[in-house]
Amino acid sequence: MIDRVDFYLLKSPVPRERWLFTCRLTEKAYLRNMSVLVTLDSESDAKLLDDMLWTFSERSFVPHELCLDLKAPDPATPVHLTNAQAATQRADLLVNLSQRLHPQLDQFQRIAEIINPDEDQRRLGRERFKSYRDLKVTLETHEY
Repeated sequence: MIDRVDFYLLKSPVPRERWLFTCRLTEKAYLRNMSVLVTLDSESDAKLLDDMLWTFSERSFVPHELCLDLKAPDPATPVHLTNAQAATQRADLLVNLSQRLHPQLDQFQRIAEIINPDEDQRRLGRERFKSYRDLKVTLETHEY
């Protein structure tokens, strides 16, 4: 059951800023002993985030696994990166970088939607916001 959905509206149009924000948010959740699933639209995006999680900060360590097929992910790994089609596991936090809703929202306590200022991203984010609102989920919006 979803407790809350947080929408993080980024001011910077630079794509790298969205990736860095995702890394910091994922690290914060990991340090709070939360399991995290990050869904992305493409395999190339998942691989990019995989690389960034190893390098975004010299002082950080975020153990994670890239899961691009339907095989069972390692339950001992706290963070999983996947494309939307392969995303089936439960997690405390879903970080949705996909352009659509996750098909199994009931598997997550919290959801984070990270939206950059691109007009298409904002429009799709508003559509997801309306869908969550229709589900009577608590919604929070944060500007960064």
